[in-house]
Amino acid sequence: MITRHLDCVSAERLRRDLYYLCCDPLPFRKVNYTRPGQTRHSLAEAEGYILGELRSTGLEVTKTMHRVQAFRCDSSKPLHHWYSAPAPEDPFYEAANLEAVKPGQSRPEEIIQLISHKDSMSWIDSPGAHDNCSGTVANLELARVLAAIPLRRTVRILFCNEEHTPWTSRFAAEAAAARKDNIIAVLNVDSLDGKSDEDMASGVMTHAIGYSTDAGKQIAAMQRQLAERYTPQLRTSVFHKQRVNDDDGMFIKAGFVNTVMHLGSWPYGDSEYHLVGDTFARVNIANLAMSTRLILACVLTLDKEGFQFQEPTTA
Repeated sequence: MITRHLDCVSAERLRRDLYYLCCDPLPFRKVNYTRPGQTRHSLAEAEGYILGELRSTGLEVTKTMHRVQAFRCDSSKPLHHWYSAPAPEDPFYEAANLEAVKPGQSRPEEIIQLISHKDSMSWIDSPGAHDNCSGTVANLELARVLAAIPLRRTVRILFCNEEHTPWTSRFAAEAAAARKDNIIAVLNVDSLDGKSDEDMASGVMTHAIGYSTDAGKQIAAMQRQLAERYTPQLRTSVFHKQRVNDDDGMFIKAGFVNTVMHLGSWPYGDSEYHLVGDTFARVNIANLAMSTRLILACVLTLDKEGFQFQEPTTA
């Protein structure tokens, strides 16, 4: 049954969405760049595209606005980390959290949360193809596929912002905690297919699953087993994230410890990470599609079986 659904993931739709959002017509997705002749900044344009695609699936979609600033650029810092805090006088802009919801039929109170940040780097002019247009289009494709599948549990798909400040995933996580949402698993989808130049040249397809908590470790182990079963073409690894950061970290800090991160490799090997060379041409669409299928298998398995943390036994 799961295999049949995995076949619905379209590499062509992934390629089309990726091209639109990080190449043409949108070179960037950030609040401090507006295309000539446009009245909306490029991140708002991206949000409009994503919102339209989500609504076309028939899913319920909410749009929540937040005030953000662009990071400043400090080229004296290490190469991949030129982002620097904005000054108090730097302008604020409006940016949205978009969230699509597929209600569950028998256990709707149990929620599987998907996340991807949709913005590109605000401190440089980078297309952000791997980071994180890849995760954005993967979750957009998952929304299309899941919209047509009857589910037991509710799936929520959040498109947030992490390359501006503050990170808007924090607001979504804190709101979920305030509502006392029963989120049984959180999957952050970020920088799929991002890997070393050597792996890119060899054509190997890679995927990594990171965890920062004991519960996340159990989810990651389960999902690696799913990779062996459903996507053996992927060289899949599991790793411990010592730093509780990124959008998954925002949910962990809000109390949702059943959380993992899906990305292209670990240690993250893309030589163009946070640089202007993170372009559409560097993305292996076959790898992106295979990673999207793996995440779909993870969601469908969590929907079928749920997740209960098993306390580690001690000798």
